[in-house]
Amino acid sequence: MKQIIVSLLGLILFSTNVWSQENGKISGYIFGDLYYMAANHNKEIEGNNGVWIRRVYLTYDKGLSEEFSMRLRLEMNTAGDFTSKSKMTPAVKDAYLKWKKGSHSVYLGISPTPTWSVVEKVWGYRSVEKTPLDLQKFGSSRDFGLAAKGSFDEDKVFNYHIQIANGNSNSSETNKGKKYMLSLTAKTKGGFIVEGYVDYDERPEHSSRTTLQGFAAYQSKSYRFGLQLAQQNRQVKGEDDAQFRIASAFATAKFTETTSAYARIDRTFEANSSGEKISYIPFDKTAPSTFIVAGLDFTPIKNVHLMPNIEAITYGENDAGLTPDSDIIPRLSFYFKF
Repeated sequence: MKQIIVSLLGLILFSTNVWSQENGKISGYIFGDLYYMAANHNKEIEGNNGVWIRRVYLTYDKGLSEEFSMRLRLEMNTAGDFTSKSKMTPAVKDAYLKWKKGSHSVYLGISPTPTWSVVEKVWGYRSVEKTPLDLQKFGSSRDFGLAAKGSFDEDKVFNYHIQIANGNSNSSETNKGKKYMLSLTAKTKGGFIVEGYVDYDERPEHSSRTTLQGFAAYQSKSYRFGLQLAQQNRQVKGEDDAQFRIASAFATAKFTETTSAYARIDRTFEANSSGEKISYIPFDKTAPSTFIVAGLDFTPIKNVHLMPNIEAITYGENDAGLTPDSDIIPRLSFYFKF
């Protein structure tokens, strides 16, 4: 399977001119960091430093008719777990057929979920860090299934994104359950955005999950700010139901055509049992946390961004009455697209 994907990647690269003549489009981007683990609750990785690529996208889009189009996107990245030495391997990120009529679209295949699509677009710095629900593994950005999105009105003030999917991200289906997702958004011409989101994930052995999210933001040409609140209820067989809550706020400002700044703070009110598995920035899994990221964005030329920033995590007390050490990670993030 890996050989097939690599061969497909090579075919895409060497066939660009042919596909361009057929109205296809190839695009992509790369981002990563020069990093230094200046302090960490895990002393085994404290002091680690180096360069990693957190994402490579290679995308092929093609119009098939006035109403139909398709997308194939490959993703590659390093493991980010401080132990793996494996090379970057391509994986299919998007593979869908799209039908569009007026302001409504239907997607069949692997397509973006509505879980944090709106939040990520307004935040605008995925190349610096994931949005809170993405970072804390509350869901996935892609899924196999059927989705529809569009607007309820001509001015595109009131919008929807609904999806019925396998619930296993871009991996194969492994159970009978399905995941149901719905986002309703209001966007005014004045720059205000309000979103309500809900999903229900049917998992095996009576371990379903329900997520609720509220998001409010304002954006203009010079600055953006947003506030996000989310809660996920998890059923665990043989145990009491678990509840996980996140609150987040961010702000960005554009000072000149080539210089911007950004800052964000997330608060998780319960410990994340999967915290140590978070790539590139593992969290202590025993204690609630406060995450902060802040930095600058320099654009020396179009489509190239150099973004010095610092990430920091502080922790509350765990069940044993202990407070894990803080994490501090200075970085120079880079991002360029084509």
